[in-house]
Amino acid sequence: MTFLPLLAAIGASFGWASGIVLAEAPAKQLGAFAFTRIQLITCALIVALLVSTLGYWPTVDWSFWPAFVSSSLFGIVLGNLAMIACLRRGGPRRTELLLSMKAPMVGGMAYMWLNEIPTTADLIGASVALCGVCLAIFFGNSSPSKSDTQTGKLSITILLGLLATTLQGYGFLAMKPALQAGLEPLAATAIRLIGAAVLISLLAIWPVDAMRAQSPLTFSLVGRTILPGFIGYVVSSSLLLYAFTQLNAGIAAVFGSLSPVLILPILWWKDRQRPHSYATLGALLTVLGTAVIALA
Repeated sequence: MTFLPLLAAIGASFGWASGIVLAEAPAKQLGAFAFTRIQLITCALIVALLVSTLGYWPTVDWSFWPAFVSSSLFGIVLGNLAMIACLRRGGPRRTELLLSMKAPMVGGMAYMWLNEIPTTADLIGASVALCGVCLAIFFGNSSPSKSDTQTGKLSITILLGLLATTLQGYGFLAMKPALQAGLEPLAATAIRLIGAAVLISLLAIWPVDAMRAQSPLTFSLVGRTILPGFIGYVVSSSLLLYAFTQLNAGIAAVFGSLSPVLILPILWWKDRQRPHSYATLGALLTVLGTAVIALA
């Protein structure tokens, strides 16, 4: 198995782990819709400029347009609205736990739609890694973290998280045939973001309070909103799309779901709270599962 796609997926996980910590405060200030709209529009402009500069537009086969539309609508707009709503209610650690369920969901969808059958070693490694992820997230800190508070009903947080991970997983999987046909991952990211930016701009016309920013926009607030969006939408998404092109979709999703482990040292540094010993064990199990897949 090639190590570069594995490293790309792990890099995507690290990007999302750092991005979701950076996103928590501005997301709570702006609200899910306004936060997502600002991120999508600005990141779409940035990545479109990058793709134009690098000359990747000719790699786009527009016969895959139904996949592009569904990936933008479900994977980015609806998936990320659900994720931000989950983040605002449950904090970054609970959100990452729920998003880690992307791996089995994508694996199941890949089996049904693309007839991808993982090897025994892949299944063993993925299972060990997911057990490690769950340990890491359930026992993330030795004491409650100020960045990890739960507001509202936990059942709503769980439903939002599972909805987000299902929609996001589908959004990545829908792009795989086009990527295998030669579409550059960065161009795929541009298509998804531009489509999502158009869709969310149309939704913003709907005159309801939920669509409006809940805090006055300042340069600082907009900047703190754009940064995690660039890390997640542009860098991490492109890395994971590349991994999806080269690997079995379920395995790529496992490596793209390591954020709950990678977020622990970030929260430790941010909140000065040491991870629980079980979280350390979870991280070791995740590394072991990763090694099983990588060496298979």
